[in-house]
Amino acid sequence: MASEQLMSGGGPRYHQVQSEPTPSSMMSSFFSFAQGVPPESTRIFYELPKATIVSVSRPDAGDISPMLLSYTIEFQYKQFKWRLLKKASHVFYLHFTLKKRLFIEEMHEKQEQVKEWLQNLGIGEHTAVVHDDDEPDDDPVPLHNEESVRNRDVPSSAALPVIRPALGRQSSMSDRAKIAMQEYLNNFLGNMDIVNSREVCKFLEVSKLSFSPEYGPKLKEEYLMVKHLPNIAKNDDPDRCCACRWFNCCNDNWQTVWAVLKPGFLALLGDPFDAKPLDIIVFDVLPASDGNGEGQVSLAAEVKERNPLRHAFKVMCGIRSIRLRTRSSAKVKDWVAAINDAGLRPPEGWCHPHRFGSFAPPRGLTEDGSQAQWFIDGEAAFDAIASSIEDAKSEIFICGWWLCPELYLRRPFREQASSRLDALLEAKAKQGVQIYILLYKELALALKINSVYSKKKLLSIHENVRVLRYPDHFSTGVYLWSHHEKLVIVDYQICFIGGLDLCFGRYDTFEHKVGDNPPLVWPGKDYYNPRESEPNSWEGSMKDELDRGKYPRMPWHDVHCALWGPSCRDVARHFVQRWNYAKRNKALYEEAIPLLMPQQHMVIPHYMGRSKEIEIESKNVEDNNKGMKRQDSFSSRSSLQDIPLLLPQEAEELDSCSGFPKSNGLDSTPSKSVSFAFRKSKVEPAVADTPMKGFVDDLDSLYPHMEKSSDVKGQPGSKISDPDWWETQERGDQVGFVDEAGQVGPRTSCRCQIIRSVSQWSAGTSQLEDSIHCAYCSLIEKAEHFVYIENQFFISGLSGDDTIRNRVLEALYRRIMRAYNDKKCFRVIVVIPLLPGFQGGVDDAGAASVRAIMHWQYRTICRGQNSILHNLYELLGPKTHDYISFYGLRAYGKLFEGGPVATSQVYVHSKIMIIDDSAALIGSANINDRSLLGSRDSEIGVLIEDKELVDSRMGGNPWKAGKFALSLRLSLWSEHLGLRKGEINQIIDPISDSSYKDIWVATAKMNTTIYQDVFSCVPSDLIHSRLLLRQSIAFWKEKFGHNTIDLGIAPEKLESFQNGDVKQTDPMDRLKSVRGHLVSFPLDFMCKEDLRPVFNESEYYASPQVFH
Repeated sequence: MASEQLMSGGGPRYHQVQSEPTPSSMMSSFFSFAQGVPPESTRIFYELPKATIVSVSRPDAGDISPMLLSYTIEFQYKQFKWRLLKKASHVFYLHFTLKKRLFIEEMHEKQEQVKEWLQNLGIGEHTAVVHDDDEPDDDPVPLHNEESVRNRDVPSSAALPVIRPALGRQSSMSDRAKIAMQEYLNNFLGNMDIVNSREVCKFLEVSKLSFSPEYGPKLKEEYLMVKHLPNIAKNDDPDRCCACRWFNCCNDNWQTVWAVLKPGFLALLGDPFDAKPLDIIVFDVLPASDGNGEGQVSLAAEVKERNPLRHAFKVMCGIRSIRLRTRSSAKVKDWVAAINDAGLRPPEGWCHPHRFGSFAPPRGLTEDGSQAQWFIDGEAAFDAIASSIEDAKSEIFICGWWLCPELYLRRPFREQASSRLDALLEAKAKQGVQIYILLYKELALALKINSVYSKKKLLSIHENVRVLRYPDHFSTGVYLWSHHEKLVIVDYQICFIGGLDLCFGRYDTFEHKVGDNPPLVWPGKDYYNPRESEPNSWEGSMKDELDRGKYPRMPWHDVHCALWGPSCRDVARHFVQRWNYAKRNKALYEEAIPLLMPQQHMVIPHYMGRSKEIEIESKNVEDNNKGMKRQDSFSSRSSLQDIPLLLPQEAEELDSCSGFPKSNGLDSTPSKSVSFAFRKSKVEPAVADTPMKGFVDDLDSLYPHMEKSSDVKGQPGSKISDPDWWETQERGDQVGFVDEAGQVGPRTSCRCQIIRSVSQWSAGTSQLEDSIHCAYCSLIEKAEHFVYIENQFFISGLSGDDTIRNRVLEALYRRIMRAYNDKKCFRVIVVIPLLPGFQGGVDDAGAASVRAIMHWQYRTICRGQNSILHNLYELLGPKTHDYISFYGLRAYGKLFEGGPVATSQVYVHSKIMIIDDSAALIGSANINDRSLLGSRDSEIGVLIEDKELVDSRMGGNPWKAGKFALSLRLSLWSEHLGLRKGEINQIIDPISDSSYKDIWVATAKMNTTIYQDVFSCVPSDLIHSRLLLRQSIAFWKEKFGHNTIDLGIAPEKLESFQNGDVKQTDPMDRLKSVRGHLVSFPLDFMCKEDLRPVFNESEYYASPQVFH
């Protein structure tokens, strides 16, 4: 301990740096000398805590020895309450430890005074003073002040009387001992220096993490021993003998650490005054059984040691199992019970699977601040992300499949130099914001995203930017799968989730322009078309990869959303899990790469506001402790004022806190009315408790009919009779984001749940989680009227398909058949890319990957026994298209003023599903096995269910639609259909014939016909084989001299025959009839070809799982 350092004379010295000594600058802390830093930086308490003796007990009613008494003490500090069971011996030990420390420091200060006296006589060492830079050199500052010792006084020099009460007075022993202990606690807890001493903090079981609101309530803390950590350098290890300094005789690799239990994790600190953990165990879902059928696995369990004098337990979470030792079997039981309780404690219950098997519970069931806001396309999303980064105060988390530091988040790029991602991060890092970036480490032979370059570029920004790439393919054995999440989390207050990576090619507007020459919006390699060419290097990002005069960019359609409230912290928890797992596997001993701790969003009402009960209870506590003398330091000692420790006295009984339930003191029991203010967040008002009903997994049991839910807030002023309600309403309420083009939605209160795909390789979890897959299937099954899907891929299987294992297709098939049998209208609309967004023409020798993905998608949609259209046609016939249809997006424009007219598919990269205008699923997961099975790519998404309802229509009848889901669909459809302001009322009802057939289907057919007439572009229903495709490409390239890989260049004049004459027209005149971007998906394209790789293509030897 530090006292041994003092006795050996090896401790550091203090030097004042002020020109004049002041009382506040004196060394008045017990631990300040030992630590060698100013007391303010090592304080745990910044206010004086309060203590109340709740009860006094003894092992045997006939035993009158005061040394055997046990005290249940309730402590309160700010909003935190906790109870401890302390024996009289614990208090004696604390008392004499403090006395020992005081004696040692007194001796040291006397030595310093002698040194100063000798120095003044000129016979000692050189005077040890520090000069202030602004003062004359001849103005020395003394090292110590004579009051510094008195400020560290300890109560009770007469602490150990022999207590032998008279016969007949045993019944009052407990009451008298309670009074004596209360007075003693009041005395030493009234001194800020004493309560911040190492000895008292250990006695109170507190640390730097105890009172951080963002980590949740205070639970259990104590010194434990661990073996798995690297050697911790300590000079004051209490478990080492005196010879260890020379012989290291007690080194058996077990080390003492301070364990801090919180609702979501167990942190191991080197010292209670450390804020940086040596290790952290983030609680996660546990297996349902131990594999032997012997019941559910526990988070913590007792371990039998060979040596009966040793007592241990283990904590198992994910793929980790950590062994810890403590001093007694009773403490083992206490820790095991406390950890298991923390892992299952509502509302989170991190070790319990929630609805859909997700790690995260549904949020927004109470008024907990859960809110969401959607963004369509990169312009809207990137601007919101840039604004949030600019507002960051403490930390930023970024996770991506691909990240480009040179990406401009606002355009025109020349006018928005400060919006470049690396510039934004540099500005925040210089302000002290900690930035953590988690990148997917790609297999370089398969992908050209060059994460090595991105990492080097990011690390060169500032030391506050930390970057990890994962996985290491060789050491993990993971070659086929990727980390596919796209996340930005700022200060745990707002997070962005969806389909947009912060990389080139993603920025776009609702216009989806195909040209930019000269460059104004898309600089250098951001003018991106992966169908034509993928850059081999991303260095020199401002240099063009494509000839802007010949090739169009590939427009990019995507959907992103922002989340506030508990869901944001759930997303951050996922990031922390992945970061810590990557850290342990790649940078275990790198101190610059810290372990992260997940913050806890407390949704229990007594952590959300201050109520009357708090004020009453606080007043009672103050009354019980009104004898406590508040002071920053003790007054000078007087033997007449010593307070005897545990000395029964004749006095009136203190008011007992009979209102508290009896506790064994081993688990903290926070009061139900404690105010809990969040750091950097607005304190919410207190609300009534809402029972979680055992974390019910069924959606209907939580709210049987969404539009009839009792907690739904109606919006009387928001009626759908005003067709432009979604355009004219206030968007971005409560500090949301606003735009003028309808690409940003309203910030709405909602129910939301984070869902994901993770497994052992991707997040270190013991359980495979496929909650995104489960949510897709469940939502489709429960849909009443329609399902709208936008996704980058559509590869799924029917029941009995042994190759494709996800069952989104089966859920759609069953739901359509149910509607058909019930003779009810039901629509499924699917929007996907016209072609995979990979390099190479469909017929090119190097485009086997493109053809392979096309094979699996057509196998899902319309070709073969496993396709949904084939199976529906057998039963429904031509009516099939009334139930399900497939579409893509396409855009056109001039490459430059006076240049050629070009077209390109608008690449659908969004991953969303909207159900009945009431719920929306948004995330990073594609509809394929890679994204949905959980064991392959890691993904994250959010299910948003509306609480704010508005009047709408469905199937010609009135319908209560959700504000979030409806506004998102209306904005998407308006963009796809090219609707102008004032025309939105035409698509209010998504399933009526006037909306679906007369507008949606008709627009798609008309646009498809026009594009085919003008460009003869690929893909097309007219091309059934590779031979026909080859001939078509050869014909048009010979005619024009140049064309794009998918025949996207229009002739200068269109030729048509009228009355036997050839008439030439400008292609732009014909294209003016195109409305929006919607086109039909070509179901017959290449229908006579087997598109699977053949033996002379390298893809033939790759696992088919790579493509689906």
